Amino acid sequence: MDFRSLIREVPDFPKPGISFKDITTLLKDGEAFHAVVETLVEHYKDKNIKTVVGIESRGFLVGAPLAYALGAGFVLVRKPGKLPAEVERVEYELEYGTDSLEIHRDALKPKEKVLICDDLLATGGTTKATVELVEKLGAEVVGLAFIIELLYLNGRDKLKDYDIFSLVKY
Repeated sequence: MDFRSLIREVPDFPKPGISFKDITTLLKDGEAFHAVVETLVEHYKDKNIKTVVGIESRGFLVGAPLAYALGAGFVLVRKPGKLPAEVERVEYELEYGTDSLEIHRDALKPKEKVLICDDLLATGGTTKATVELVEKLGAEVVGLAFIIELLYLNGRDKLKDYDIFSLVKY
């Protein structure tokens, strides 16, 4: 299936010069959404994944059905203050300043095989922070799954030690 044709590009969003890749047009197409999940399942079905970790918030949209289809658990990585129990936190660099992500301390077990999922790989900062959180809990990152990868932002460079799978590359 041609996933790219179902992704809407919105010019100058969220600011001038940015061409936003909108996956809502892909997700609203039931056949395409199903194909996205099934394509990811096919790629990861033999990796013995115990848990899929979804990155806030669009990573939840694909990560949860992917976890379900793999027979795996699903864990949320969120921005600060959104998780109710004890958390681990990692701070990471943005273009201007820093941000943080959190995961529940009891979310993963040591050596547990984890797949990290998000809608988009851009600079790799958010994903790298998520990898740090997962590894801080002693789990093993088996792969990094994305619907979209923006090759021109070189996010792969920050994640070169990990298996990266993306469905659409720009």
